[in-house]
Amino acid sequence: MPARVSYRPAPGSIPDQPGVYRFSDENGRVIYVGKAKSLRSRLNSYFGDPMGLHHRTRTMVQSAAKVEWTVVQTETEALQLEYSWIKEFDPRFNVKYRDDKSYPWLCVTLAEEFPRVMVGRGAKRKGNRYFGPYSHAWAIRETVDLLLRVFPMRSCRPGVFKNHKQIGRPCLLGYIGKCSAPCVGRVDADEHREIVEDFCSFMASDGTAYVKRLEAQMRQASDELEFEKAARLRDDIGALQKAMDRNAIVFQDRTDADVIALAEDPLEVAVQIFHVRGGRVRGERGWVADRMDDGGTDALIESFLVQLYDEVDPADPDPVAVPREILVPELPTSLDSITAVLTAKRGSRVHIRVPQRGDKRVLMETVARNAGEALVRHKTSRAGDLSTRNRALEEIQEALELPSAPLRIECYDISNLQGTEVVASMVVFEDGLPRKSEYRRFIIRSIDGQNDVAAMHEVITRRFKRLLDDQRASASPAAHDGGDEGPLLIDPTTGAPRRFAYAPSLVVVDGGPPQVAAAAAALDELAIHDIALCGLAKRLEEVWLPDSDIPVILPRTSEGLYLLQRVRDEAHRFAITHHRSRRSKSMVESVLDDVPGLGEVRRKTLITHFGSLKKLRAATVEEIAAVPGFGPVLAAAIKARLEQAPTREAVNTATGEILTS
Repeated sequence: MPARVSYRPAPGSIPDQPGVYRFSDENGRVIYVGKAKSLRSRLNSYFGDPMGLHHRTRTMVQSAAKVEWTVVQTETEALQLEYSWIKEFDPRFNVKYRDDKSYPWLCVTLAEEFPRVMVGRGAKRKGNRYFGPYSHAWAIRETVDLLLRVFPMRSCRPGVFKNHKQIGRPCLLGYIGKCSAPCVGRVDADEHREIVEDFCSFMASDGTAYVKRLEAQMRQASDELEFEKAARLRDDIGALQKAMDRNAIVFQDRTDADVIALAEDPLEVAVQIFHVRGGRVRGERGWVADRMDDGGTDALIESFLVQLYDEVDPADPDPVAVPREILVPELPTSLDSITAVLTAKRGSRVHIRVPQRGDKRVLMETVARNAGEALVRHKTSRAGDLSTRNRALEEIQEALELPSAPLRIECYDISNLQGTEVVASMVVFEDGLPRKSEYRRFIIRSIDGQNDVAAMHEVITRRFKRLLDDQRASASPAAHDGGDEGPLLIDPTTGAPRRFAYAPSLVVVDGGPPQVAAAAAALDELAIHDIALCGLAKRLEEVWLPDSDIPVILPRTSEGLYLLQRVRDEAHRFAITHHRSRRSKSMVESVLDDVPGLGEVRRKTLITHFGSLKKLRAATVEEIAAVPGFGPVLAAAIKARLEQAPTREAVNTATGEILTS
């Protein structure tokens, strides 16, 4: 790394104090900004062994021509200076979270003489009070329409307000009771502001207190025989309750919190946030950002929190902009510093926590699922575009030096649990899209124990031996019946494509050099030399080729890398699904195979009816006997066998981890 050596600071010149550093390129443009408790130890880590650095970090160091730093007194100062530099220089190697869309908010223009309510997007202005953000503009507009019946405040634009003031006649909302018509003097400024304050108070709380007050007024009006007023109050209460029901209650203790979760892969991170105010989910937002360094989840959470609450003005009259509680999946790196910054913005103590149990943990899991779906949608939208898929195939062709674009890609993955129930999957992508009818599953029988390399050799051998057999059979004169020469890809008797008669343009295996070497050996043994082969290693997303000691590194923005990732992830999903189903089946069969009169068909019926072995163990003899085809005698024998069999440890089939009760 010659470029790195030329600008490396002299030994002993870097201070051992907290500070912020920035890397600049040869044109003086800042390309990365970071902070550290110890500048010396952090900067020295960039100038160690290049192969020990993450690929993107190594690229940043190679692209830089100078490094500078600024010493500060505390870690909190370093945090604030770091983000101010990120905003000022916009360095391309820093993670920058940007909204996937502009989220709407509800605004009340308190600075005007006659405040109005409106739904808007974009930057906020001083002097206004904001509620939200909300997920859908139509939802908040419907809510406001309901609330204007109870709080008839102004909602028209300044031009409309001025026009009706000049003509002395209110607009339609004034006639139907959804505006108090301050434009024509039905209420003065003070009376209108009281309506506005009631509206803001209702929006800032859960509304229960205001509804109870209206109910008391309704009962009083009824007792005084003012039935028209009581009916009007009844309708107002119904409108308020309908507006309140639009936001589900998630916390009974009226918690104010932001719940944050993320889904990440080596290239991108999706962040989702639910805004909970008064125990209700008032809005949600989502971001997708490129990962530019090798920081962990704690570092991603830290940068996100700083950027999320950066626009909050400490003088804002609405202190809920920074909530009292922030729930995150993992505590940020500089917890004390971030807590101090957010506490200063809010004006009171802010708590950053990881929920461990209860409703908050359940909501965190819901937010995490939303983040995962957002990341999948983001990747799928890229893969669904025709021009993007074509570019991805061209990039793979260029990177792997293929003679043509790989129009048919097959990917293989091995799945097992501590060497048991070893299975393999084959997924097929044609023109960059999955061809699920071509997916295949393999059961590895010749390998004992956990040996993914040998299992990969077996599955590649079986698949391509079948390819050769099908090609020889379809190329025989009897198969052609005197027609043109060449292999038949269509079965002449059924008209259906032959299962293994299509040869792939590219074979991808999930793994690094050992798996690639095993697959290459299998192809060589079958004398197949015209099919390209590569492996995708999960840790750094490196592409390995046969007989190569150096991986192919595709750029992080490469559409080709996204396609290879998607193919690999689909193969992994397909293999895991097959493995779990076989493990569940084998557990049931191993427990029940000694029950007299219980064959394979009845075992399948039993597990299909109850869904799992755990539920079957919990069933009574009467419940088992109620299954079609089972009687009391057989049910009693099954129950006795289940009680004799030991309960196995619960195992996470994705990781192999033994789960505690």
